[in-house]
Amino acid sequence: LFGFFVATNAMGEIARSPLELPCGVQLPNRLVKAAMTEGLADAFSRPGDALFQLYRTWGQGGCGALISGNIQIDRRYMERPGNVAIEPGAAGDQALLDSLKKMAEAGKCEGSAFIVQLGHAGRQTTYMVNKHPVGPSAVKSQPIGVPMGDPRAMTLGEIRDAVTRFATAAKVCRDAGFDGVQLHAAHGYLLSSFLAPRANRRTDEYGGTLDNRARFLLEAVKEAKQAVSGAGPPFAVGVKLNCSDFLKGGLEHDEAIQVARWLEDAGVDFIEVSGGSYENPSMMLGPEAFKDMTSVRGLGTSTQIREAYFLHFAKDIKAAVPRTPVMVTGGFRSKQVMEAALAGGDADMIGLGRPLCGMPDACKRMLKGELDVLPRYEGEDLRLPWYLRWLQYVMVGNLLKLGATQAWTYNSIIRMGQGKAPTTQVNLLGGIKEFEKHDQEKARALASLDTTGSFTNAPAKKGCCKRRKDVEVDSLR
Repeated sequence: LFGFFVATNAMGEIARSPLELPCGVQLPNRLVKAAMTEGLADAFSRPGDALFQLYRTWGQGGCGALISGNIQIDRRYMERPGNVAIEPGAAGDQALLDSLKKMAEAGKCEGSAFIVQLGHAGRQTTYMVNKHPVGPSAVKSQPIGVPMGDPRAMTLGEIRDAVTRFATAAKVCRDAGFDGVQLHAAHGYLLSSFLAPRANRRTDEYGGTLDNRARFLLEAVKEAKQAVSGAGPPFAVGVKLNCSDFLKGGLEHDEAIQVARWLEDAGVDFIEVSGGSYENPSMMLGPEAFKDMTSVRGLGTSTQIREAYFLHFAKDIKAAVPRTPVMVTGGFRSKQVMEAALAGGDADMIGLGRPLCGMPDACKRMLKGELDVLPRYEGEDLRLPWYLRWLQYVMVGNLLKLGATQAWTYNSIIRMGQGKAPTTQVNLLGGIKEFEKHDQEKARALASLDTTGSFTNAPAKKGCCKRRKDVEVDSLR
C-alpha cells in the first residue's frame, strides 16, 4: 500500500521551472502543498508552536508554494475547533500579529511562497463549537456521518460584514509577511454554498441566477484585492473553486466555468480547481468513489482520470481563463500524470495533500528524481475482521475508507506539529478516536467565544468537572 517506485530522472523542465503569478509573486516550482485543516491553534484561535513546527517541516520539503489550512474570518463559524482565525480588530492584536509573522517565517524558511487560505464554514460549521450556523438559506447540510446544526439565512448586513472580514483578514496576512491569500469557495463552505441552488434559495440579489449567486464571492474578491493594493511586495489573491459539486441541485460544471471567467475578469492571481463537499466528499477519494450520490456519469476509467480526480474538468476551466494560472488538486500521485497535466496546458500548478502528511519532503524528492510515484495513504488495504470484509464491496466500504483516511491525515498533521515523524499506519477505529479526542479538547478550551456547541461552552454533565475559565495560551516562543 505505501510502497513507491524509485526514480532515475528528475521531473521535467516545466515542473521544475518557476512560475510568476499575475501580481508578481514567484513560485520556485510548480508543486504546491494544498490546504489541509490543521486543528492546532490555541484557545484564542492564534497560531502557536505546533503550527510553527508544522510549517517549518513543510517549508523544508521543496514545494513551490504552501497553502495553509482554512484560516477563519469569523470564530463563531469554524470548520474545526483548532482553526486559526483573523477577525475585525486583528490589526490591533499584537499577539496574533506576532504569531502570524512567525508562522509565515516558518513556511518560507527555504524559499517557498506561503499563501493563506481564508474561509468561513457557513452551514458546515462544526457542531462542537456552534450548534447554530448560518448559510445563504435555512437549508441544512446533510453530510456523511458528521452532525451539523440547522442554519439560518444570513441577513444582508451579515453578508456585507463577511465581505469586509475577508478584506480585513487579507490585509492582516499581507502585513504578517505572507505572499497571498486564497478565498475558499469550494467544498460546501459559505462562499461555495452561495453558488449552489441546492443551498441557496434566496430571492434577493444574492440568489436565483448564477450572477446573483456569485455576487458574494466576487464582492469578497474585489474588496480583498483593494485591501492589499498599494506599495510593498507583490501579494496574490486567489480562489479555490469547485469544478462541480457532484450533487443534484449543486453547482454544475458549466456554471463553474462561467464563475471562473468572472474571476479572471476580477483579476484573481490563480484559481485552484477541486470538487465535492461534506455531502459528497469527492475531494477525498474522487467523484467515482461516490458515484451513486452524484449527477455526473461517464468520467471514463483511464489511469489518468482515476489518479487526477478533477483534471478532466480543470481542462475546460483552464481553456476558459487563458490569462489566469490554474492549480489542480486531487489524487495526483505519479510523476507521469503530473508532467502530462503541465505539458498539456491543463494545469499550471499541481496541488498535493495527503502524500505530504506521510512524506513531508515528497516534493523535493520527486523534483530531484528520487521518486516516480508518491506513496498512497488512501486506506485501500484496511484489514477488516473476516465477518466485515464484505463491506469493501459496497458503499459502506468507501465510507470506512474515507473515515480511516481522514483520521490518518489529521493525526499525522498533529504528530508533525509535535516534532514527531508522521505515521504511515492507517488505523480505522483507533485513529478516529484519537483525532476526535484532540478536537473535543480543543473545543472545550476555546476562550472568549460566545457560542454554544456540543463541547464549546456546553453545560457540564453531572459528575464532570466544569470548563476552566482561565485558559493558558500556547507560548509564542
